[in-house]
Amino acid sequence: MLYYAVVFFVIALIAGVFGFGGIAASASGIAQILFLIFIVLFLGSLIMGVIRGGNRL
Repeated sequence: MLYYAVVFFVIALIAGVFGFGGIAASASGIAQILFLIFIVLFLGSLIMGVIRGGNRL
């Protein structure tokens, strides 16, 4: 998911450089949403790992 956030961020940068403001804004919004979802899932996974006891062999 983080990969797709970076891809949309790069698309937004390229579109912004070439003057496509609408496409840049849309791609930037999508990248922000994907990054937020990634952070939420990462923190949830981190918390669940701590609650369950970390690494079990």
